[in-house]
Amino acid sequence: MKDNNNIIAQRKKTSIGGQALIEGIMMRGPHKTAMAVRHTSGEIVIKEWDNGTGKTPKILKLPIIRGVYNFIMSMKIGYKCLMESAEMSGLEDEEPVKGSDVTNEANEDVSDSKPEATENKQEEKKSDVLMNVLMVIASVLGVALALVLFMYLPTQIFSWLAKAFPVLEGRFLRSLFEGILRIVIFVLYMYLVSLMKDIRRTFMYHGAEHKTIYCYESGLELTVENVRGMQRFHPRCGTSFMILMLIVGIVISMFISVTNPFLRTLIKLALLPLTVGIGYELIKIAGRHDNLLTRIISLPGVWLQHISVLEPDDSMIECAIEAVNRVIPDDGSDTW
Repeated sequence: MKDNNNIIAQRKKTSIGGQALIEGIMMRGPHKTAMAVRHTSGEIVIKEWDNGTGKTPKILKLPIIRGVYNFIMSMKIGYKCLMESAEMSGLEDEEPVKGSDVTNEANEDVSDSKPEATENKQEEKKSDVLMNVLMVIASVLGVALALVLFMYLPTQIFSWLAKAFPVLEGRFLRSLFEGILRIVIFVLYMYLVSLMKDIRRTFMYHGAEHKTIYCYESGLELTVENVRGMQRFHPRCGTSFMILMLIVGIVISMFISVTNPFLRTLIKLALLPLTVGIGYELIKIAGRHDNLLTRIISLPGVWLQHISVLEPDDSMIECAIEAVNRVIPDDGSDTW
């Protein structure tokens, strides 16, 4: 089967989903979650765990609310797996060899190294604390930058234009302009980061994840050869979810009459859970059904996947197969 841009009909719809990691794949099924990461030695390192037996409260299963809940959980689990994949890949262990540290003097007193070792451990602890602080600061700055770029800036730009050209003022034009500008910024951001070597490899693992899910849904044996022949664009994708939220945001913002950029941004932030919830319901429908409506819903996301989902190599496909094999339930509870 050749790779193409169309959403084809599968023999089975599965709820199993995944995420591309640093040199690996995470797959999450109804009962288990598994990570398969390629170590620098070439071996595939596996980590798997049960999702837990605790029942989700009924209120968190209601439409819209379940979307917000699942989004938060996906972000939490995804971030944890992403951080762990860096350790599992062995990339963090690679350190430059210092010539002065390789050789030891024959007459060196072993007892003299103990204070030095203790001092080194203290320095490492201080370094870890500093690194954690820097990561928190970087995360806060990242969120602030995202809010400015995706929320405040488009609103402010239209306000400037409306003052210069009063004929542009209006809820429909304002919402359309802001929404399209957000989409342009998001697509441009995705394209620019895709030019980075490490990000491109992550996007290739993203392709391996999609192809493997498609192969499983098609009822074929999960082999590298079979997976290689699958298409890499999938309607139930995080990239598609993001673009759908941006489109849904255009419609929701049409009901906001406030024009002050700061207040308008605050209102949009307050309505973000509603945007997430509606976007989730749409992506859920697109993942379960294959018809003209769902293809229209999926189309913007499929277009964007040309940037965020790249063709994987065989070693990446092997990781995806290892991960998905460990989360496929025996009772068929993943079938939608």
